[in-house]
Amino acid sequence: MKDGIIIKGISGFYYVEVGQDLYECKARGIFRKKGLSPLVGDRVAISIIDETDKKGNIEKIYERKTELVRPPIANIDKVLITFSVKEPSPNMVLLDRFIVFSEKENLDIRIVLTKVDLDKDGTIVDRIVSDYEKIGYKVIPVSVETGQGVDQVRHELEGCISVFAGQSGVGKSSILNAIEPDFKLETAEISQKLGRGKHTTRHSQLYKLGPNAIVADTPGFSSFDLTDIEIEELQEYFIEFANYQDCRFGNKCIHKNEPACGVKEALEAGQISESRYKSYLQILDEINNLKIRELRRNL
Repeated sequence: MKDGIIIKGISGFYYVEVGQDLYECKARGIFRKKGLSPLVGDRVAISIIDETDKKGNIEKIYERKTELVRPPIANIDKVLITFSVKEPSPNMVLLDRFIVFSEKENLDIRIVLTKVDLDKDGTIVDRIVSDYEKIGYKVIPVSVETGQGVDQVRHELEGCISVFAGQSGVGKSSILNAIEPDFKLETAEISQKLGRGKHTTRHSQLYKLGPNAIVADTPGFSSFDLTDIEIEELQEYFIEFANYQDCRFGNKCIHKNEPACGVKEALEAGQISESRYKSYLQILDEINNLKIRELRRNL
């Protein structure tokens, strides 16, 4: 048997890279019986059926470091949350949802801010960089048109498996094209009617950037299932809240309507971003509504 990594999966076929070779493989039926499906990013062991035509079977899936459900991909180390300053305009609640998701999955987070050349006076870029770097997130302003930030993104991809996350049309594929033109990835044309990009990436696929970097290009996605996050748990994923937990109700405080709340006091003092707090409340309400609907279904 040979060990490799699944770089693409289409219609029940998995393309496994073993050294310089690429094998078209199918998964053994035993995985279905176990309720386990191979994922792009999986480290696997394969048996060879036909060496000439590079055909094989997946015999074993090694333990996953991480597993994302949407997009379905395994063993990601770092997420580059990618948002544009214009066309489409930044949706800060959606950005914070991506951060919540990534924090929950214990991914190393970078924020990539694209199309910064469209922000003529720099006010949007400066505000986002200030708000998120103050929390502790690294923000990389990028313009594919001018080349700004492209080398910095390339550096971030070294030595790990990374995934680009963000709504369609913000320039994820364009960045990959700028880093490595040989990818020839299809890039999005902005739909004037919808104000956002058309989905151009049809399936998840891993690409090598030199010997030490692997990047996943995935279908555009903009929502997550929040049902597995508890109401009291959400604050853990707004990491700046940890500095302001001196609340009257201690760890029972959800920082919404409670009196003598350390987080709300920090908000009033300007130590917590108003935009971030609004995102927190909106996501909190979403989780609460999901829990209520779940309870009603189970009655």
